[in-house]
Amino acid sequence: MKKYLSIFMLICLLAGGGSLAGAVQKPDYEKYGRIAIAVVKEDYPGEEVVDYQYGGRKKVTETDVTDTFTFTVKEDGNPVTILVMVTHNLKDNKAVSLSVERKTQ
Repeated sequence: MKKYLSIFMLICLLAGGGSLAGAVQKPDYEKYGRIAIAVVKEDYPGEEVVDYQYGGRKKVTETDVTDTFTFTVKEDGNPVTILVMVTHNLKDNKAVSLSVERKTQ
């Protein structure tokens, strides 16, 4: 009986470990996306954010990268495109700089 119980426990352990390996990982830019959203909401309080896209990553130095986020905000009923660029260090995951640009249509 102990033999069957041990085999059953091993199968359960392996099955549980396999499901962890297949778990969805959060993208590494998610933290900076949350920062970008907070900045846009602060700059455009009460306005509706109607679109959000991750624009990609650009290497700045050996350790620093810039993640770009594009937002479309309805300001007084008109769409406005906002570009947020967050430069951060890959080693310590600390933000180095943040810039916000309003794009003209």
